[in-house]
Amino acid sequence: MAKKKVVRTRRRERKNVVQGQAHIQSTFNNTIISITDIDGNVISWGSAGAQGFKGSRKSTPFAAQQTAEATAKRALEHGMRSIEVFVRGPGAGREAAIVRLHRISGLGTPIRASRGPARRRHAFGNALLLVPPVPSSRRPDRRPIGRLPRAAAHSAAGGH
Repeated sequence: MAKKKVVRTRRRERKNVVQGQAHIQSTFNNTIISITDIDGNVISWGSAGAQGFKGSRKSTPFAAQQTAEATAKRALEHGMRSIEVFVRGPGAGREAAIVRLHRISGLGTPIRASRGPARRRHAFGNALLLVPPVPSSRRPDRRPIGRLPRAAAHSAAGGH
């Protein structure tokens, strides 16, 4: 009988890298994200194609989000805590990847993070009172514009 070979897989070592850089290359066909240390050595990488997206689905913002999430989780296993984001390319996945990197345990900085409008403030002595917005129909300075009465409209137009 032949002896079976016992193949030992090498266990990946955990690199203790606290700070790093995220390089996002977003083209019209794919989104590639590489997370490196400060010197440029790649800690983890991913692409929309490697995530299982095929064809035109690789260039979508959703594919970029999934890629960013998977890549960031692998970087977190190596002790990554903060990253600087560098973006290249004109693709649709740029902003989506940046926002997703920021949401995964605070890595990176958000760009174009959406916020609601600020509350209206009223000065009252030293204190500021927050006043709810008044609908335009109840404002005293805005009168509803209606039709003139028939006789007034006729005389205003220059008739007899």
